[in-house]
Amino acid sequence: MSQQFPERRWGPRDSLLSRAATKFASTKPGSWFIRKITPLDRAVMERTNAKYTVMGPIGAPCILLTTIGRKSGQPRTQPLLYVHDGDTLYVIGSNFGQEKHPAWTDNLLANPEATVAIAGERIPVRATLVEAADKDALFPRFVEVTSAYRTYRTRTSRDLRIFALTRA
Repeated sequence: MSQQFPERRWGPRDSLLSRAATKFASTKPGSWFIRKITPLDRAVMERTNAKYTVMGPIGAPCILLTTIGRKSGQPRTQPLLYVHDGDTLYVIGSNFGQEKHPAWTDNLLANPEATVAIAGERIPVRATLVEAADKDALFPRFVEVTSAYRTYRTRTSRDLRIFALTRA
């Protein structure tokens, strides 16, 4: 077994604020708002190696995932929610239920080597696309993180990619 990933949440998941944020994130205006504040969240997380996040007060488990752009060859960094499973982190390419896969998923398919910032640490990782049978078992865990994922899945006809991230 490889080394466990650290975990840091600094807000309660069952607070009134967390419940309201989840309901709001499930709406189209909520998804739009989150996409618009993503650059601010990225800046806060980059400055703190993902020790702090705009989503922190609602207890959202956030990481910064840095991939290599499949076309540009340049680093591309995206804040993401994740499911923590000890020595594996799982991320899902929901893209708020939009019709296109998020670019970071295409980047991982082209080059599975990436870096995760989590709880103040930067850790090299290797991504593996999760197979369909395992995705069915994992998806409810993403819904536990935020029920908005259930809504995102119904907004699109595409299959939501899930990746397992392990230490490289």
